[in-house]
Amino acid sequence: MPSSLPARRTEKGRGHLLDLDAPRRVVRDPSAEDRDLARVQRWVMSVIAVTTILHLSGGLVVAAVMLDDKPHSSQVGLAVMAGVVGVLAVATGLGIHGRRMLSPWLVLGLLPTAIGLWLIG
Repeated sequence: MPSSLPARRTEKGRGHLLDLDAPRRVVRDPSAEDRDLARVQRWVMSVIAVTTILHLSGGLVVAAVMLDDKPHSSQVGLAVMAGVVGVLAVATGLGIHGRRMLSPWLVLGLLPTAIGLWLIG
């Protein structure tokens, strides 16, 4: 009497291969996919925002270094402005991720000021 069920594979070591007679059911979770997509979008948005703002901060440092014939106070002022913009960049990244903006990470935003003052030095 022939059986309607397919016979089990008797070959050793080939159980991991795809069996076209008995495909696996894939259980999809749309809410998990939406959460993953939202997380990726949040990371992309924060990376773009922070790098764009940090480029502005770096431009202010370059401008401070290039001001040779101006008073030293102008160079220091641009370096300080670069630090303020750097702090805003870090705060923007924290805000996009829903974290508390008042954080020790804000000290990292002062790095352009330190570099600018060192280069002006």
